[in-house]
Amino acid sequence: MDRIWLRHYPPGVPADIDPSRYPSLVAMFAESFKQHGPREACVCMGKTLTYAALDEASRAFAAFLQSRGLQRGARVAIMMPNVLQYPVAIAAILRAGFTVVNVNPLYTPRELELQLCDSGAEAIVVLENFAGVLAEALPRTAVRHVIVTAIGDMLGPLKGTIVNFVLRHVKKMVPAYRIAQAVRFNAAVAAGRAMTLRDPGATGEDVAFLQYTGGTTGVSKGAMLLHRNLIANALQIEAWQQPMIDEPPRTERMTIVAALPLYHIFALTACYLLGVRSGGTNLLIPNPRDMAGFVKELTKHQVSFFPAVNTLYNGLLNTPGFDKLDFSKLKISNGGGMATQKAVAEKWLKTTGCILSEGYGLSETSPTLTCNRADIEQFSGTIGLPVPSTYLSIRDDDGNELPIGDAGEICAKGPQVMSGYWNRPDETAKVMTADGYFRTGDVGVMDANGYTKIVDRKKDMILVSGFNVYPNEIEEVIASHPGVLECAVIGIVDDKSGEAVKAFVVKKDPNVTAEDVIKFCRENLTGYKVPKLIEFRTDLPKTNVGKILRRELRDEKKAAAA
Repeated sequence: MDRIWLRHYPPGVPADIDPSRYPSLVAMFAESFKQHGPREACVCMGKTLTYAALDEASRAFAAFLQSRGLQRGARVAIMMPNVLQYPVAIAAILRAGFTVVNVNPLYTPRELELQLCDSGAEAIVVLENFAGVLAEALPRTAVRHVIVTAIGDMLGPLKGTIVNFVLRHVKKMVPAYRIAQAVRFNAAVAAGRAMTLRDPGATGEDVAFLQYTGGTTGVSKGAMLLHRNLIANALQIEAWQQPMIDEPPRTERMTIVAALPLYHIFALTACYLLGVRSGGTNLLIPNPRDMAGFVKELTKHQVSFFPAVNTLYNGLLNTPGFDKLDFSKLKISNGGGMATQKAVAEKWLKTTGCILSEGYGLSETSPTLTCNRADIEQFSGTIGLPVPSTYLSIRDDDGNELPIGDAGEICAKGPQVMSGYWNRPDETAKVMTADGYFRTGDVGVMDANGYTKIVDRKKDMILVSGFNVYPNEIEEVIASHPGVLECAVIGIVDDKSGEAVKAFVVKKDPNVTAEDVIKFCRENLTGYKVPKLIEFRTDLPKTNVGKILRRELRDEKKAAAA
């Protein structure tokens, strides 16, 4: 389709980027290591890792991994939160010529086994807190090389020893485990320093990451993200943001809040890879759910880029002390991963002085497809414009492009779109159109200026007496009630209307009643959209990134009905 959105691009943003600028992510890393050696690449728990130190440690660890006899393209899993070992492990695995398999550290043994078996991972780097889960799954996988690390391993001899002692013996956060072949991370890096790293000759067509989809809508699948896919998206995000950075290109020292886990595609690209590409600093937050500790850490830094999901923004806004932080350097706040709610965006702007600019993407698209301009004056309620070199098309179920203003499935094409699902050609075929567009599974409407508004996921739509009802709209209304902290909406079986709307609500004001919420909805929604049932909860099921899992709520209702 005609790229009608280009005329609304911020000044200085190109229509296209050149993903062939780097032959591989390894080349992009090498350039940054050389140019930004003394700069801070990552900061975690008060410890700084410079680009030179990241270069040295990842080179040594890569040499060690190669010494294990793994062949080019071998899959190596990483199972840990945001600690300094994570960026080292990513760079090392790629430099060794292998593929990174990011693993949620909160997986159960069953979930871990499924992902390790599906990916064919032969090695894994795991934080010792989760090694017990790995030990249970290990015998039924192809993993033969295990590298175990502790949170304090890269914090320095004194601090690291203290942190590890407290976590193991005081807080009892490291369950007992037994993995006979395990090698300690620090020992592996030390051994690698005496080894030679062989150049694997990585290319843009090699699989850099097997990024498993969140599973919020079904069985998790491994999206094959090539080196060129990730390079493209890092360049797309950088090109989109550059006009909003005061300094000339590549001289601004950007401090990025990496509170979202690096195993999630949003943080992997928008925090880590963008940070490496631009010579910025990633502020790694190991446990963002500890909101008080998160706010305390933010008092020590002046951050400039804050990517997060709606629930994380909302949580911080309701944490004492957050409104007292210094936001004078904060230039860009990007919301993604789930719908950003207007009430949260407005409060974020009021508190920080920085507009919350919503974007959109998926694991299959590296992830960014669209983003709002960071110079808008108020929350737009849209996912913005396609980023450079990206094509968006709104289509019907038969793949036909719909007129502007009609709701249909959002389909996308661009250099950031995956090459397919790992070992699942049938699933790949289902999500690709004949002309090469990726079907996102999300319903949206594009206006005449190229801005798109998400209506909802196709599978989450509720059919009430023949009318389409989209949970996002109802959640947006309920979340704006002053007594509501967060909410989720699903459809339930109804004898009269086929389906009816049910809302799950977490209170901010303990005095709020179901009648209060329903009355508020009646004032703001058409009758058939008003929830028939309100259920109060102390919390809602979420992914580790903070995305609310409507599917789990639906499954609960099905189980109860059975």
